[in-house]
Amino acid sequence: MSSTELQAASAKPATAVPAPLPAPLPVAGARGVAAGLPLTGIIVWALLLSAPLWLPLIGGYTALASRVVVMGLVAMALNFLLGFTGQMSFGHAAYFGLGAYGAGLTLRYVANSTGLAMLDGILLGGVLGTILGALICKRRGVYFAMITIAFGQIFYYIAYSWDSVTGGYDGLRGFTRQPIGVGPFVIDILNNGTLFYYFVLFVFALATGVMSLLLRSPFGRTLLAIRENERRARFLGIAVDRHIWLSFSIACFFASTAGALFALLNNFADPTSMHYTLSGIIVIMVVMGGMRTFWGPLIGAAIYVVLQDYISSITVNWMSFIGLLFVLVVMFFPRGILGMIKQRSAP
Repeated sequence: MSSTELQAASAKPATAVPAPLPAPLPVAGARGVAAGLPLTGIIVWALLLSAPLWLPLIGGYTALASRVVVMGLVAMALNFLLGFTGQMSFGHAAYFGLGAYGAGLTLRYVANSTGLAMLDGILLGGVLGTILGALICKRRGVYFAMITIAFGQIFYYIAYSWDSVTGGYDGLRGFTRQPIGVGPFVIDILNNGTLFYYFVLFVFALATGVMSLLLRSPFGRTLLAIRENERRARFLGIAVDRHIWLSFSIACFFASTAGALFALLNNFADPTSMHYTLSGIIVIMVVMGGMRTFWGPLIGAAIYVVLQDYISSITVNWMSFIGLLFVLVVMFFPRGILGMIKQRSAP
């Protein structure tokens, strides 16, 4: 090869090797559903399953544990919408109350069947939430929150004023949960508080199992993407409004499930279970426990219910102490209690 050819060959630019693409970043919150779930879940279930054994040792009682589980479920239902979809609802107590009234009205006027009462309560709150969600999901931010309050107050005033059916301000009375027949066996959840607790825990396990599967599915990952960046999700072709509507509907079904259990727990349903003040309390539970974690709302509900039960037996100003605790949590643990623990334990 001549010197001229060598110079020409050396003058050709070298072929550039393309740099490897960066690995995709994990969606915030996904690790809380997947990687961090097993250990936390094992601890939670160990405590829940053994609650009737250790609660009396510290001055507790089985009905308190049932209330913790029920309120934990409605808090996790709100977290499905708030923590994993990014939409704030200040009217979620309405669907909790509808579930309670659906179960109570069935037991009083239709049939003495706990299973039918549960089914009717779930359907009443879930179906109405699905219908109204089609309208609510068109709005965002403060408008989304205000519409949820408005619809919630409509249901509250219907229950408050319809004395002949709902009992008005005094609430719906005159019904009791009924024993459950399983083949030749009868589970007496009416007279045995421990059996009723495990019935509540069984329903809670089914609900949280479905919730976990949904969040681990492509649908759940899409909700996380919408929460992180709604505009980018739209550019990717995701039907954002439809997914938010489905998330709202699912959250309402879970909330009405908790409401039906609440009516069976107390053998009573009243309009205050629909009021926006209860919605605010549910938000406190979610934020206190950790709204972007799976089990955080349950922890927040346990703290709230136990403190309410203990402090209210000492002073009528118990809400002031819980409000102070909430302020401290927001100031020093903005991710919530479980969120702070996961953050500190992360490598």
